[in-house]
Amino acid sequence: MSKYLLIMRGTDESNAALMADIEELMARTHRFIEETVKAGVLLAAEGLDDPAQGVVVDFSGETPVVTDGPYGETKELFGGFFLLDVASKEEAVEWAKRVPAAPGSKIEIRRVPGSDEVPQVGE
Repeated sequence: MSKYLLIMRGTDESNAALMADIEELMARTHRFIEETVKAGVLLAAEGLDDPAQGVVVDFSGETPVVTDGPYGETKELFGGFFLLDVASKEEAVEWAKRVPAAPGSKIEIRRVPGSDEVPQVGE
């Protein structure tokens, strides 16, 4: 089994559409979470707060610069995630297709490497 992170990405427009019918979306999301729990693949799921409440720490210069959100030129923002333990990327894709999402949003799928795949200090 491998861990895959399904990252929910939205635009201002898709986020506005999502908020317009938030109760229905929350109900659909709850059903999706129940399905992943029943299938034994859900490790974690969280939504993120309003981007305006966040900050960015930028390491482009000599010292880090902290900037309050929202994030200027960003076209898409992360809205939350599902962490799944599945047999393959293809299975992660099939689960991602079932995530309740507003039109215009996207799901980015990234494999989480195991600790045995990360270089260890001193090697």
